[in-house]
Amino acid sequence: MTVSALLLLLGIVLAGFGGELFVRGLVSLATWWRVPPGIIGATVAAFATSAPELSVAVNSALEGQPEIALGDVLGSNVVNIGLVLGIALVFASIRVGRGTVVRDYAAAVAAPVVVGLLALDGELGPLDGVLLLVIFTLWLVQSAIAARRVRDATPAVLLQRSRASVLISLVIGLAFLIVAGRVIVTAAVGISQFLGWDGFVVGAVLVALGTSAPELATMIAARLRGHDEVAVGTILGSNIFNTLLIIGTAAVIHPITVNGFEADVGILASILLVLLIIPARGGLLARWRSIPLFCTYAAVVLLLAS
Repeated sequence: MTVSALLLLLGIVLAGFGGELFVRGLVSLATWWRVPPGIIGATVAAFATSAPELSVAVNSALEGQPEIALGDVLGSNVVNIGLVLGIALVFASIRVGRGTVVRDYAAAVAAPVVVGLLALDGELGPLDGVLLLVIFTLWLVQSAIAARRVRDATPAVLLQRSRASVLISLVIGLAFLIVAGRVIVTAAVGISQFLGWDGFVVGAVLVALGTSAPELATMIAARLRGHDEVAVGTILGSNIFNTLLIIGTAAVIHPITVNGFEADVGILASILLVLLIIPARGGLLARWRSIPLFCTYAAVVLLLAS
C-alpha cells in the first residue's frame, strides 16, 4: 500500500511537469500552423492524451479481454468531464469558442449514442468496430477541413520560439504524460487490490482515473496559462477519440461482450455529462456547473461499485 501511494504521488508530479510542457508546445503549434488552439486541443492534444487508453485497449483486446477496454473508455469519459472539468470549474468559469460548440459538442454526444445502439445485441463485433472507425475518420476529416479554412484566412505570425523547440516541448511533455499515466495505473491497481475491489470497478474507476491523468494535467496547465479553448477542446476531443477510435480498435481486434447494466451506466453518463457542459449564450461555463458534474461522477462510481 505504501509503495502504491508513493507511485501515485510520483505519477501526479510527472503529469504536472508533462502537462506544462505539452500545453506550451500546443499553443506554439497553433500559432505556427495558424489554427485556433481549440482545434489543436480537440485533435492533436486529444489524440496524445488518449494514448494511455489506446495502449490499454490494444493490450487487453490482444489478451482476449476487450471488456477492460470498454470499461476503461467509458470510465475515462466520465472522469474527463465529471471530475477533470469539474475541478477546473471550481476555480473559475470557462469561456468556450463558438466553433467548438457547433462541431465537437455534437460529436461528443453522438459517439456514445452510436456505441449504445450498436451494443443492443449484447456485443460489439469487428463490423461494429469498423463502423466506429469510419465515423471517427469522417469527424477527423471535418476537423481538418475546418482547420484548413481558418489557416487560409489567418496571416502568418512570427514564432517567439523555434520550431525545433516547439516539437521538443511536445514530445517531452507527451512522454512525461504517458509515463505518468502508466505509473498512476500501476498505483491504482495496487491500491484496488489492497481494498479488495473487483475487476470492472478497477477498470472503469481506478484505471480510468489513471489513464485520464494526461487530460487532468493538460487541463490544469491550460487553465493556469489562460487557454480555456485548449482545455475544453482537449476534453471533448479525448472523449470522441476514446469512444470511436479506441472502442472501434478494440472491437476489430476482438469482439467485446457488453454487460447491459454496466455499459448503460457508462453510456448514459457520457451523454449526460456532455449535455451538462453545453455553454450558455456567449460561450460561458459558470462555476456552478461543477456541482452537477461532481454529483454525476459520484453517482456513476457508487452504481458501479455497488
